[in-house]
Amino acid sequence: MTKDILISIKGLQFESGSDEAVEMIAPGEYYLRNGKHYVLYDEMQEGVDGSHDISKNTLKIAKDTVEIMKKGGSNVHLVFQENQKNMTYYTTPFGQLLISIFTNHIAIKEKDDVIEVKLRYDLEINQSYVSDCEITIYVMEKDAQSSL
Repeated sequence: MTKDILISIKGLQFESGSDEAVEMIAPGEYYLRNGKHYVLYDEMQEGVDGSHDISKNTLKIAKDTVEIMKKGGSNVHLVFQENQKNMTYYTTPFGQLLISIFTNHIAIKEKDDVIEVKLRYDLEINQSYVSDCEITIYVMEKDAQSSL
């Protein structure tokens, strides 16, 4: 895979009575180090006063673990490990939240020009169940987008 990539993140939350979908596509940089995939990308986030902050994000994909680290207007280090619960603090401009993630399933498919990651997990905020969630992440060479 080349250094210059596109990352596509599609998320879905299954809440009682309604499903909420989110999708984001951004350019980024890809590195392979010590058998782990690293993706660096920026994400625009709305600030408290309506201004926009840029979050510097790092996605780390290993054999059985996926990590998402965000630094900027919001800060968090999420760790997804199948059949494990991980807790972290999510610092936002509005305050700090305790996030718990129980990862039900991780599937990673690697091709020459695309990496596909599927995550299914239960989300708790401040020790209260919020929803079941799914995230699908595609890391692809810029010209591989048509193969999805």
